[in-house]
Amino acid sequence: MNPYPHLLEPLDLGHTTLRNRVIMGSMHTGLEDRAKHLPELAAYFAERAAGGVALSVTGGYAPGWHGWLLPFGSQMTSKRFADKHRLVTDAVHEHDGKIVMQLLHAGRYGYHPFKRGASAIPSPITPFGKPKAMTTAEVSRTVDDFAASARLARRAGYDGVEIMGSEGYLINQMLTARTNDRTDRWGGSAQNRMRFPVEIVERVRETVGDDFIVMYRMSLLDLVDDAQSWDETVELAVKLQDAGVSILNTGIGWHEARIPTIVTSVPRAAFAWVTAKLKAEVSVPVVASNRINTPEVAEDIIASGQADLVSMARPLLADPFFVAKAAEDRADEINTCIACNQACLDHTFVNKRATCLVNPRAAHETSLVLAPTRTVKRIAVVGAGPAGLAAATELSGRGHTVELFEALPEVGGQFRLAMLIPGKEEFRETIRYFSRRLEVAGVKIHLGTRVGVEDLRDFDEIVLATGVEPRTPAIPGVDHPSVVDYQDVIRGNVPVGRTVAVVGAGGIGFDVSEFLLHEPDEPLEDWMLRWGVTDPALERGGLTTKIAAPPRREVYLLQRKTTELGKGLGKTTGWVHRQTLKDSGVQMLKGVTYDRIDDAGLHITVATGKDSSETRVLDVDTIVLCTGQESVRDLVEPLEALGTPVHVIGGADVAAELDAKRAIKQATELAARL
Repeated sequence: MNPYPHLLEPLDLGHTTLRNRVIMGSMHTGLEDRAKHLPELAAYFAERAAGGVALSVTGGYAPGWHGWLLPFGSQMTSKRFADKHRLVTDAVHEHDGKIVMQLLHAGRYGYHPFKRGASAIPSPITPFGKPKAMTTAEVSRTVDDFAASARLARRAGYDGVEIMGSEGYLINQMLTARTNDRTDRWGGSAQNRMRFPVEIVERVRETVGDDFIVMYRMSLLDLVDDAQSWDETVELAVKLQDAGVSILNTGIGWHEARIPTIVTSVPRAAFAWVTAKLKAEVSVPVVASNRINTPEVAEDIIASGQADLVSMARPLLADPFFVAKAAEDRADEINTCIACNQACLDHTFVNKRATCLVNPRAAHETSLVLAPTRTVKRIAVVGAGPAGLAAATELSGRGHTVELFEALPEVGGQFRLAMLIPGKEEFRETIRYFSRRLEVAGVKIHLGTRVGVEDLRDFDEIVLATGVEPRTPAIPGVDHPSVVDYQDVIRGNVPVGRTVAVVGAGGIGFDVSEFLLHEPDEPLEDWMLRWGVTDPALERGGLTTKIAAPPRREVYLLQRKTTELGKGLGKTTGWVHRQTLKDSGVQMLKGVTYDRIDDAGLHITVATGKDSSETRVLDVDTIVLCTGQESVRDLVEPLEALGTPVHVIGGADVAAELDAKRAIKQATELAARL
């Protein structure tokens, strides 16, 4: 029986057929920018094709140097480079998959001084000031450039192209009055502004012929001021359909939008409803995207008629065999994307290779190899947090005999705390995945077991993943009854009053503040109200006034540093956490010295200038300590004295600001070596 009949149904495009309804959406991994990385890019896409993906989309390739994302970044402008891409396309076709090249002109989003834009209007999120406004002739040449790149993509063996018309890149910039103040044939009216994408599609279709996929990614919700109206969006979609697009993909939000669109706090399939609005207006297949991370969600979208296909990018970083597992009724073995952004988008925006927190092999398929072991060893893994779970599953997957020891009655470690934070509910999926992997592999698990040296004497190798424990700061009165640590708060072991001081504004401090303010599992309707997202038929760009969610408590968030609170949070997610707390009325104090704690509350001195300060007493009911962690390493020395090889990973190795990305990567690399 087919467990997901709509998701796994083939789609006939006329000249070709997609084997199911799953598209791997575009992600710039960093492998696109240099020809020397093409073998790695080939392996990356081949693994997803082998895993059942119907159609993969590459990262963005510029149609010319003026459209670069980065200086000397990826572009498709020569026959020589196109021929080298045969390595990638042949690898995908070998596994019966299809692949299209995304053509992307960055416009004013380019990170270089040569960027061109619709007008000389600077981007608020990229350096190098204003772009140079393209002349009328340059716009026409750019249309030709897209067509030329599409021709080269065909030469390279691609099954089609995706024209990037969303997220605030050049085509989006041409479409809206906020970034297009032109007075020539490419501006002045909505119809003139639409001319650019329509002519691109017409020229591309004319160049590549009818037997080539032309997918267009269009912005259905701009989520910025002075954006397209819904009527204009529909008009554009119909014109693109008439111009020859094969598929219309969904784009949500410009990069400069102050509305989160893909982070973990965004509800699953949060924007499928707007794809459904477009589907009712056109006859070509449409694609739903953003926060679709399980086969159940994807199946429901297609079965309910909201879309014809689903686009998943990060979920296929997390598990390249997502589709195959779904088809084999093994969805419980899928390594679910938790939308954390820590190893994918956060890497991309600092010019590091994108990978995945829960799957560090992503984009490292040729270098991080988990081959069957030649020598089976008996290995003990102590600690069942993210590091220990990753080590145990990958070691057993290679064929070793593994036993896992955990002092608590459940596996998960810090992830079991994280999953209780509103907006981080997805973290429970990682625990579910690892638990199922352990079950399938037959790993012997000892829960509620504190092991000593004698318990581990007979193992060939020992992996210590014993994690961290909260650090207690040396504040006078820290033993006052009002003082609790973050673990007890999140686990519900202690009562928390109506007014709370959270001491420490790292990632845990922000998480605890969110935990104290809001309930988990926020409904989509409430999330849209809180962020000011509405039907684009009512407001241009789908942007409206926020309606704040009433906070459950009054919260103070404090830190010793004089820098802005949350500065060390994730590059692409930190602003979401900061804005959430700001909207909830959290009072954020920096440059704080903690003087003492007593019945009157928390006594502090706050820096008010370079050489000035003021003393305050926060009359709070509860003081929550989020003041760092210390590694649990009490077994290290006695085990080393035993003579058995000991490997310390995760928080037990480095406790500074909990880092699951590092922990899982470290565990996986260790498993590959042993």
